[in-house]
Amino acid sequence: MILPDMMKAMVLTGHGGLDRLEWREDVPVPHAQAGEVLIRVGAGAVNNTDVNTRTGWYSKAVRGDTGSAAARGYDGASDGDGGWSGALSFPRIQGADCCGEIAAVGEGVDPARIGERVLVRPMHRPEGGDADALVTFGSERDGGFAEYAAIGAENAIRVDSVLSDVELATFPCAFSTAEGMIQRAGLGAERVLITGASGGVGSAAVQLAKRRGAHVTAVTGPAKADALRGLGADAILRRDDTVPEDAFDVVLDLVGGARWPMLLEALAVRGRYVTSGAIAGPIVELDLRTLYLKDLTLTGSTRQAPSVFTDLVGYIERGEIRPVLAETYPLHELRAAQEAFLEKAHIGKIGIAVAG
Repeated sequence: MILPDMMKAMVLTGHGGLDRLEWREDVPVPHAQAGEVLIRVGAGAVNNTDVNTRTGWYSKAVRGDTGSAAARGYDGASDGDGGWSGALSFPRIQGADCCGEIAAVGEGVDPARIGERVLVRPMHRPEGGDADALVTFGSERDGGFAEYAAIGAENAIRVDSVLSDVELATFPCAFSTAEGMIQRAGLGAERVLITGASGGVGSAAVQLAKRRGAHVTAVTGPAKADALRGLGADAILRRDDTVPEDAFDVVLDLVGGARWPMLLEALAVRGRYVTSGAIAGPIVELDLRTLYLKDLTLTGSTRQAPSVFTDLVGYIERGEIRPVLAETYPLHELRAAQEAFLEKAHIGKIGIAVAG
């Protein structure tokens, strides 16, 4: 495969509004360094983390919900710690989701991998670095919103599937986040409550929890209830419903916000709460009496064992989970795709077609 010198990409020039996303056609194609592969990107998808990183929502200076400044950003107040691991360097190519084909390999990588169809593991540990350090595709290093992307060879996982690139690209970030939460909780054939159930991670969690034999209660709006039942939800709670007390063994929470104390009351004795998001707001009120008198376990879930992603690829290849693709935009219309994402009218993921 003859590689071009330049490529098209959507480039994030700094924290802020949608105007910080710039379309460029003169971005140098990255080189596969030792131990890396170069991927010709077929497709990606939009995630909350793309928006949150753009706006700098991860900064401790930000206390509101993820939607309050999703279009305009937070006026630069969070530049010092607006990324997952602190300050980011710009320009940055975002895109945590990536399905594509290996186009070239670096030193030490088997050339036979060229032509292999792969999914990129979005979150991984730095080679030879701190085992707890966070390196996220599209955040701490350039991601999939470009025609080509480089990644460590061990994080480009071969996938054998009849699904299209854009369908496969709906899996990596959302489903690995959901699977990571489920594995942290040790979820079995139990009663689980899933908040934010119509989003990418939430709808993934519905499928993945049902795969484990759980009785799934999904929190969503009435218009999306039937679709979530189709994904495996056994029961539906509306967002403003009172959550029953002592009714669940596990809560998988992506929402947080003012109603958060209700989620702990919903747990049975020795219940487990796991969070990997706070779209309604990160600052919550905790009654420690609820925590200790019910012997609850509260768990944050970000870092993942490498096996989480390879497990996920196995589920895909065996047809145990399916993509939930709401609509697809071309890469150069990424701003419009994020605007549609922010309307929250969809279920699942919004795909981004990259390869022509």
